[in-house]
Amino acid sequence: MRHGRRTWQQKFADAFRGCSRAFRSQSSFAVHLTVAFIVVAAAVLFRVTAAEWCLLSLAIGGVLAAEIFNTAIESLARGPGSRRHPRLRDALDMASAAVLVAAATAAIVGVGVFGPRLLALVGLGDWN
Repeated sequence: MRHGRRTWQQKFADAFRGCSRAFRSQSSFAVHLTVAFIVVAAAVLFRVTAAEWCLLSLAIGGVLAAEIFNTAIESLARGPGSRRHPRLRDALDMASAAVLVAAATAAIVGVGVFGPRLLALVGLGDWN
């Protein structure tokens, strides 16, 4: 545990360490990050608007943040002195549900942004 004031550099270093730890310890975080890169590539390919970039960025950020919170709660649950308890199970389930809600919302955003473009690509619509 740290005491005293931390510099901004220390705060950012800790945050990046947390991201790295989440990526290395959770396969689901790696999956979400991979999907995020695919979405960004598709957004570049389809030349989405600035507003659509904002929606996609919020969706991606929401999923990744939810996954990091979920990972943090899982880490606490597996900490020293932890034991199985119904409330601990409930907290883990709710954290997982938060990731599910964020991912489902991101999927809806993705359908809204990319759906018309994909339909136009296969000849079933016109996105402009």
